[in-house]
Amino acid sequence: MKPFDYSLDFKTIDFRQHQELYCIGRGEQGVLLVEPYKSEILPHWRFKTPDVAQKSADKIYALFLEYKQQGDFVGMDMARKFLQMGYTRSRRYANHKSGRKYAKDSKTVLPQDVDPVKAQSAEIFYQKWQLAKTDPEYQELSDRHRQQYG
Repeated sequence: MKPFDYSLDFKTIDFRQHQELYCIGRGEQGVLLVEPYKSEILPHWRFKTPDVAQKSADKIYALFLEYKQQGDFVGMDMARKFLQMGYTRSRRYANHKSGRKYAKDSKTVLPQDVDPVKAQSAEIFYQKWQLAKTDPEYQELSDRHRQQYG
């Protein structure tokens, strides 16, 4: 798997016009860098309560489907990353109410302080993330993108 290229000038590249420059990377890499997708998706990304998370996950998944209809793999992958990030961030807050996993020494893992509300938010995002990442057309386009661009 080609590593995510953080050396690109993300402030000037329009990845809709230059999909060949997009690197899938691992997990959520680049989720807050790749434009115009970041600006299109980020305003909808919320997970404070299950109701808010449901609206957010539904909207982001709807964007995933719009990008799919347009044949826009990078948009699909970015929506998938935001759904994944919705899961991982709400899961972190579900496990640690402060959102901090590590103590100030950066080595000691803080004890879990479970928040069942954030756990519900995490589950909502998890379901949509799984729908996106297992979508057959997404998987096909992902494989094609990796073959073409690394």
